Amino acid sequence: MSNTIHSTAIIDQGAELGSGNTIGANAIIEADVVLGNNNVLHNGVVLKNGCRIGNSNTFYEYAVMAGLPQDVSFNKQAQTFVEIGDHNEFREYTTVNRATEKEQGLTRLGSHNYLMAHAHIGHDCVLDDNIVMVISSGIAGHVHVASNAFISGGVMVHQFTRIGRYAMIGGNAKITQDVLPFLITDGIPATVKGINVVGLKRAGFKKNDIIQLKQAYRILFNMEVSLDNRIQSLFDIKSNIIKELAEFASSAKRGFHRVERN
Repeated sequence: MSNTIHSTAIIDQGAELGSGNTIGANAIIEADVVLGNNNVLHNGVVLKNGCRIGNSNTFYEYAVMAGLPQDVSFNKQAQTFVEIGDHNEFREYTTVNRATEKEQGLTRLGSHNYLMAHAHIGHDCVLDDNIVMVISSGIAGHVHVASNAFISGGVMVHQFTRIGRYAMIGGNAKITQDVLPFLITDGIPATVKGINVVGLKRAGFKKNDIIQLKQAYRILFNMEVSLDNRIQSLFDIKSNIIKELAEFASSAKRGFHRVERN
């Protein structure tokens, strides 16, 4: 199946296109781009050098993929990349920057992610699958976002932080440390507000999973006990979910957002 390409689109002869793609008016595809099958590029989309894109993604008006990293130390001659999986949606004016850290470096997005208008992904980030970023949210460089995280509108995420699985971040939150999985984090400065019960139930987590998370929550934020002992108590709970929470907390190099102190 051939591609459908608007007459005003500009596609470099060096670009590698699969089949079944729809490319709109004034879209630009530069030379060092690999585009898979059945993707849709709406008007004005720009795929810059270094894009490696899978199948069945949709890019809305004026999204820009693989722009130069916004890093004053970046060597503009370095060959770095953005890798995008399958079935992602990038709404209007979303931007994803290619890597900066080293030659052949990579900014990587998985599959089934939904980035709303004006969302930004910085250089060297890794996003897993099924992530939602709401309007005008931004992620600085070297951030890892695990699967099924929900990042609300206006959220700004500091570089080198991690966001755990099924974490929910409230609107306009200021994220400067790691965000624990399965919990809701919100505010300026951001603090943990509780368990992401609604999100977990929608995702099919069982009642016992929620009960165990509530037990773990009470343990983890019991400030009368040392953090090392609290984390060890989590490891003592026979649950894969709680083990994941404990491992995330124990490996947080930047520390992690906690409950607000009274």
